[in-house]
Amino acid sequence: MFYRYEIKDVGNEDVLYLYLTMAYEFSKELGINASDDDIKRRTRNFVKNNNIDFKGHKAFLVIDGIIVKTVDLEEEEEEIEVIKEDHDYSDAHYLVTVELDDHIVVELTLKEYLLGVLATNANMEMELETLKSLAILYRTYAFKEMDEEKKIMAVNRFQIYKPLSYYKLAWIKDYNSTYHKLLRAVEETDREFVVYDDHYITPFVHICSNGYTSVDPAYLYLESRPSLWDYASPQFMKITDYNYEQLEGIFNIKKEEFTNMEILSTFPNNRIKEIKVGNEIMDGVTFKKLLNLPSDDITIIMNKDHIRFITRGFGISLGLSQFGANEMAKNNCSYTDIIRYYYPSVVIKRFV
Repeated sequence: MFYRYEIKDVGNEDVLYLYLTMAYEFSKELGINASDDDIKRRTRNFVKNNNIDFKGHKAFLVIDGIIVKTVDLEEEEEEIEVIKEDHDYSDAHYLVTVELDDHIVVELTLKEYLLGVLATNANMEMELETLKSLAILYRTYAFKEMDEEKKIMAVNRFQIYKPLSYYKLAWIKDYNSTYHKLLRAVEETDREFVVYDDHYITPFVHICSNGYTSVDPAYLYLESRPSLWDYASPQFMKITDYNYEQLEGIFNIKKEEFTNMEILSTFPNNRIKEIKVGNEIMDGVTFKKLLNLPSDDITIIMNKDHIRFITRGFGISLGLSQFGANEMAKNNCSYTDIIRYYYPSVVIKRFV
């Protein structure tokens, strides 16, 4: 995020100058429009991660040579709210019940469960801070399911569990280093979880958005957040072609009827709200699932012998973008920064 810094003596105190440029998407997204709290957290992380000897309280944010914001770093904010509980919620002792694909039910420590979920749902090349943000969200889901359902389905719409031993052969060359990286992500966020209105959230995670995350009225803590980093994801855009014979089998209509295919309405982030295929009107999510497309932000191009579908984004687009979160981590953002960026209305808590 900050490509350069300076500490200047202005007479009675030292001031930290932090330099950004609008040439970087990160600066556009989290520069001028960032809140003071965001900048405080990111500045502290930057100072800490780069071993900068700065003991002053004032920082100037400089974008392309212009000072755009002054931030007072003196007040140390409480990153995580502490909750005292008699029950032991530590990952090493809290037990979860998991129903596997074959309906066998097993009991695991939360630590074992989280290691397996991270191994299955995250990219092992991710930054540690990204893995920590995911660990908190997956732990939140475990707490929520155990509280409400008394068990967790190994395969569900939010995450998939496979035991860590499943990956020993796949990671045979660097199993130990990968294991310890995942272990750090779990242990360094032990007992931490996310709530909204004092209830565990449903932690939506996707691979990458189309540039903006989506909202769902059923989940008040979901907000549409710019995630412009996702434009650079190798999974951002995909082209899928279907010939008319394939489409006739999927939609059960004749080739001639596809000339009436029309996008009737879209959401503000360009995802399809309603689309007409033949005489049927369906929502964008249903249309995406029928064609096995990675996103419902779709451009449709009619050709003589096939229809081309160009999609942007990968996944449900709700909540946290893994690619965007990882780009934030590369720019000195902590796991709490990441969660608060994609879930700005939530509170991070820790059991003690």
